[in-house]
Amino acid sequence: MRVISGIFKGRQLKAVPGSGTRPTTDKVKESLFNMIGPYFEGGTALDLFAGSGGLGIEGLSRGLDKVVFVDRDQQAIKTIKMNLAELTLGDHSEVYRNDAVRAVKALIKREMTFDYIFLDPPYKQQKLHDLLTVIDEHALLDENGSIVCEHSSDIRLADQVGSLHKSREETYGIIRISIFKQED
Repeated sequence: MRVISGIFKGRQLKAVPGSGTRPTTDKVKESLFNMIGPYFEGGTALDLFAGSGGLGIEGLSRGLDKVVFVDRDQQAIKTIKMNLAELTLGDHSEVYRNDAVRAVKALIKREMTFDYIFLDPPYKQQKLHDLLTVIDEHALLDENGSIVCEHSSDIRLADQVGSLHKSREETYGIIRISIFKQED
């Protein structure tokens, strides 16, 4: 696993030990950032099922100012912190061990909003529609922001969830990327 582009291009990232976490492949990571960027002039992101932190770190490498990383697995949290420390990105991140639903509720209470939200839940436990609904109802996505959903290619997400509309969808073998934006 490595950073694909930006100021940390080519730097290796540690993976979460064991088989419980599925890192986003380099090909898919490159493609999804080409869909939403590929580079940024600041901004904030939420990496909700962060795993090793690869998506959020890629965003920081490409110019995001800050990323909030959330995962419920203790090993994942340790790995994220090691990867951030290795790249000296501690000042540009917050890391929380929490369930996705609880984390979203905490972010709502803090009245936080994000330019980009990365949702890459375990494929067998994905509840993306419910998460998109909560994100929409509580306006966690900034006006011109994007939500990136990585899911199994046999899952089809609705074209519209509240005021969020699917702006793009691409399939890479068993993986599908769905991008949601605020409706104009």
